[in-house]
Amino acid sequence: MAKVLILEQSKSMRNTLRERLEFEGFATAVAERGDVSESVVARRGYDAILAGSQAEDLASLGVPFIIVTSDGSIEEAVSAVKCGAEDYITAPVDMNRLLGSLRRIVEREEAVVQPQLSPARRRRVATTSEQIIGSSPAIEHVRCLIEKVAPSDARVLITGENGTGKELVARSLHDKSARAGAPFVEVNCAAIPSELIESELFGHERGAFTSAIKQRRGKFEQANGGTLFMDEIGDMSLSAQAKVLRALQENKISRVGSDKDVSVDVRVVAATNKDIRAEIERGNFREDLYHRLSVILIKVPPLRERAGDIAELVDYFVEQIATEHHISPKRVDSEAKRALSAMPWSGNIRELRNVVERLMILSGEVVTAEDVRMYC
Repeated sequence: MAKVLILEQSKSMRNTLRERLEFEGFATAVAERGDVSESVVARRGYDAILAGSQAEDLASLGVPFIIVTSDGSIEEAVSAVKCGAEDYITAPVDMNRLLGSLRRIVEREEAVVQPQLSPARRRRVATTSEQIIGSSPAIEHVRCLIEKVAPSDARVLITGENGTGKELVARSLHDKSARAGAPFVEVNCAAIPSELIESELFGHERGAFTSAIKQRRGKFEQANGGTLFMDEIGDMSLSAQAKVLRALQENKISRVGSDKDVSVDVRVVAATNKDIRAEIERGNFREDLYHRLSVILIKVPPLRERAGDIAELVDYFVEQIATEHHISPKRVDSEAKRALSAMPWSGNIRELRNVVERLMILSGEVVTAEDVRMYC
């Protein structure tokens, strides 16, 4: 069981984080900043730390840390990431994002301590990650492409609107590949300030910039032997694009502040909600990088183009949400499903799941069309 240390949070925040993390299967502990030292952290075996501020002090503890704070300034975020923070989350806390960051930390650390597997032994049984639900021709085409492409090391560019499930496609490609036993590392290119993206991707050496107090491996090195999922690739700066292109061409990266090359064996899967061809015309994206990334193109259809899958998705989410909330699943009657199928779903599957969760909480024993009209 992964163990998380919570530092210097307000009582209400501390209780909220403890309850939710323990509900999700994490062990937690709370301490004051002055009671924590490198030796104490090492002895008690914490896997991650959540703290409200002072990232520069946390970096010396040798444990991955996440800043959770009410200070949402860009300056604080940049400083925290430069000091090595895994994420910078402002209140009100997005628990899905926090949990995702913690799980990535745990998965990465487990991958580091596991013995290296030869390529022939990397394949494993598919994980318990979310399934691709639906039987419409559009989603069957996506599923067919995944089955054909996953066993190869071909690079894949996944396109589609926000909320369509591009990350799910990327995970499925990894889980069905020979790299499935190695790390799956994600990086959201849109969420990282342009001045930090190179450090995030390629790592940095101690002293590379003011707050670089220790060497840090970037996402390419963390994903060595496995898959690097570069989400929202269309938002990456041109200077970072040039370095990514070199990494793809030579299978080598150079940490910020270093003149030495590090060899990496990484399969890159990228995703974007932008029209990359149009971005190339505007001068915002390198055409040579586009051709390197798009050996295989997978377009994930919006939910409005696969309305026939909505009833099946609703049933899936009902079971999933009931398990998460420790409640009995509710029946969604046929009229309610027809009403849901007729909605435009601009937020796609992400929006649908939120609506199903709302209906599970607010409706009676059976979800009716009237509930849909009232709460959607």
